[in-house]
Amino acid sequence: MIQPMNSRFALSGLALAALASAPAIAEKPRQWAEFGVETRIVFANSGGIRNFEANGDRGLWIEDRQRRWYYARIIGPCHNLEFAHGLSFDTRGASTLDRFGGVVADGEYCQFESLATAEKPLPRKERLKLRKEAREEGRKAVAPDD
Repeated sequence: MIQPMNSRFALSGLALAALASAPAIAEKPRQWAEFGVETRIVFANSGGIRNFEANGDRGLWIEDRQRRWYYARIIGPCHNLEFAHGLSFDTRGASTLDRFGGVVADGEYCQFESLATAEKPLPRKERLKLRKEAREEGRKAVAPDD
């Protein structure tokens, strides 16, 4: 059976498009040159935030569209932060999120103390394990088992 010429070009065009997009998918996330630098997240009010993860009731890791991570330290404890199913980020009417913003977690408003560049957080299970080990070491230092 003879195929029309147009269908061969369409198939080869699709194959070229797939090959051209492959490197973009395999691209590694961009990393920061330096961690702990005060910064801001641009277009936070229109899809600039990709992911977030609570750090207890005192902080929040935030991932932007370029897969870069930030750490927002909260002023005082934010009791609903760790257990909230969703968050609302307060940009104070601007398109960027910075240290003057905050987050609403299950109706509780939590003001940022700082927003800085950060590394990707450890998985939650590893962080909890490290906290437990640190608490046990602290107890041993206060009350040795002698």
